[in-house]
Amino acid sequence: MTQLPTAPVHLTAGGVSLVLDCSDGRLPAVVHWGAALGEQSDAELRALAAADVLPLQPSTPDVAVRLSVLPEPHTGWTGRPGLTGHRDGHDWSPAFTVTDLIVTDIPSATSGPDASGPGTSGPATSDAATSDAATSLTATSGTTASGTAQRLVALAEDRVAGLALRIEVEMLVSGLVRLRAAVTNRAPGTYTVDDLTVALPVPGRAREVLDFAGRWGKERTPQRHELVVGTHQREGRRGRTGPDAATVLSVGTPGFGFASGEVWGVHVGWSGNHRHHAERLADGHQVIGGGELLLPGEVRLAEGDTHTGPWVYGAHGDGLDAQARRFHDWLRQRPQHPVRPRPMTINVWEAVYFDHDLERLTDLADRAARIGVERFVLDDGWFRGRRDDRAGLGDWFVDEDVWPDGLAPLVDHVRALGMEFGLWFEPEMVNEDSDLAREHPEWIMQADGRLPVRARNQQVLDLAIPAAYEHVLARLTAVIGEVGVDYVKWDHNRDLVEAGTRGAGAAVHEQTLAAYRLMAALKERFPALEIESCSSGGSRVDLGVVEHTDRVWTSDCIDPLERQQMNRWTMQLLPPEMLGSHIASGTNHTTGRRHTLAFRAGTALFGHLGIEWDLATATEAEERELTEWIAHYKAHRDLLHHGDLVRVDQADPTQLVYGSVAPDRREALFFLAVVGRSEVSPRGRTTLRGLDPDTRYRVDPLVVGDVPGLEPAPWWSGDRVFSGRALEVVGVQAPMTFPETVVPFRVVAV
Repeated sequence: MTQLPTAPVHLTAGGVSLVLDCSDGRLPAVVHWGAALGEQSDAELRALAAADVLPLQPSTPDVAVRLSVLPEPHTGWTGRPGLTGHRDGHDWSPAFTVTDLIVTDIPSATSGPDASGPGTSGPATSDAATSDAATSLTATSGTTASGTAQRLVALAEDRVAGLALRIEVEMLVSGLVRLRAAVTNRAPGTYTVDDLTVALPVPGRAREVLDFAGRWGKERTPQRHELVVGTHQREGRRGRTGPDAATVLSVGTPGFGFASGEVWGVHVGWSGNHRHHAERLADGHQVIGGGELLLPGEVRLAEGDTHTGPWVYGAHGDGLDAQARRFHDWLRQRPQHPVRPRPMTINVWEAVYFDHDLERLTDLADRAARIGVERFVLDDGWFRGRRDDRAGLGDWFVDEDVWPDGLAPLVDHVRALGMEFGLWFEPEMVNEDSDLAREHPEWIMQADGRLPVRARNQQVLDLAIPAAYEHVLARLTAVIGEVGVDYVKWDHNRDLVEAGTRGAGAAVHEQTLAAYRLMAALKERFPALEIESCSSGGSRVDLGVVEHTDRVWTSDCIDPLERQQMNRWTMQLLPPEMLGSHIASGTNHTTGRRHTLAFRAGTALFGHLGIEWDLATATEAEERELTEWIAHYKAHRDLLHHGDLVRVDQADPTQLVYGSVAPDRREALFFLAVVGRSEVSPRGRTTLRGLDPDTRYRVDPLVVGDVPGLEPAPWWSGDRVFSGRALEVVGVQAPMTFPETVVPFRVVAV
């Protein structure tokens, strides 16, 4: 056994400190997670740990309760336990002792997500959860080097229960913390894992909860409330992340906003069933945490088997923007993050739906190329029997009746126009009215021999069955390879209800892992392939799926008024270059609202821009305006997709101010969005945050097309040069506009 440290371990990066007490063979416990502490000696760290111990209270255990990152009931902890499981009713309350502690730097090339992800392994060596031979080092205490990603691995065991445990805690360069746990059964018989949850404490001053709700077409709706004694738990039982997912569950000082107020948040990087929770106990402990939500019997470990939970990410910041940038900075540092300019895209779904016709689609491609589109995506309806959503799903063969010469004539035409070609798939689903379902009804997920209720006229294909997985992989490989598909829109249009393998129990866990493997296999076969995660719109937006994808479809609703909210809050997790953000048709297909092209395009500009509109119905004036908007996107996408997100706190909820500031703070692009009618007019000054206070900037409105009701503010005709400090502290008067308008402002250092 390695000699364990006598002082807490201090990990620090990106302005964040994480101090872990690993003394006396106990599981790591967080002494401090928050603002950076600077250099700390061993003596100072020991004193800090001692100062963290709660005083004894009447009618409580005779020793102070110690909260580890995997909370343990045997210590007297009465909140949510970290590991819940049993061996036929026994070994249900393990008491782990740390046997080794490993602290290492993480090489930059491997500091992105672990592609292996969570899961359950088959038979392993007896040291499956307690070996790290390649990097095993004697544990160190004290302060680690700031600016380097660091990993702490604690290896522990309970010989009586026959269990081994591995806890990994990482401090990433951006200041993002992530952690996960793995449990191994080392004894004869089956150990059933019911829950594996990790947790991080937050200080008592954090008393306000922010997380997200939502539904189809209105994802990521923020909701706030007080953190009171008890457990605020958000469960996702849809078999996918869900439109109502908590996404990032944060607890902060009351009234925290985008610019200020300490906030601590967690996100579960998993695309299946999951939990997030915030908890306040009567003894004053407060924690936030999460993990995978396991269905009954999903994880049953034979001797030597290991179950690994998903990564749970912790983000601290002074304000929500600082918290969001921890996610953004880390995602952008990954080796697989898309780095080439995000292609201007057209998706033809709302233009043609299932009415596929070569002449009509080639005309649409001509119109798209003429205005500057760079990627053409053919959506649902190209495969056998697919004239509506009631049949054909799963039969991944080009429909010979609609495409007698295959897709090549369309693909060749698109490529001749200088555009990439993308194609829609829904690989995890099947219609009962399909050749695949008739040939292999046993491949449909079900419980106890009955089919689940239909949703969108479809069922779920059980990819945990090796033959089903290989069939889908072979068909996708054939279609993608035949015409050289550049981009896959990967859809997932129903919840996993009663999702089990026939005769073998619940299988959401294995289905999620199989979906990840399928995406990874396609990327390996086609290294240049890009994949978009779509799931009834924004129902699979999480850091598990983005390990394998390059973009998410934020929502099926592209009404710009709704997207102002959805884009704004999805950016709490993902940077704008990963959010599909499309210009809708004049009358929105989801809400029936009508909006000006300036509002539709101005809203969509801050994201990965695209079009979802039948361009054959666009007027010449609209084509000219679209061309100008696309030119602005291409001119500014480097700034929009590499800058720091800034959202300005507003007293007036009818006015939103947000944008992107270049890392060197020499330029920025801000947006003023008016989303309703205020009780006052004019609305007053607009401030711009995030600029260098001592640099002078010229502020230029970017007015494209007709913006009804726009009355320029008097300062627009002046010099328009201000210091960064003046723009943040004093601001400028907003122009008069009608509701539902967007005005971008280019800010450049002079």
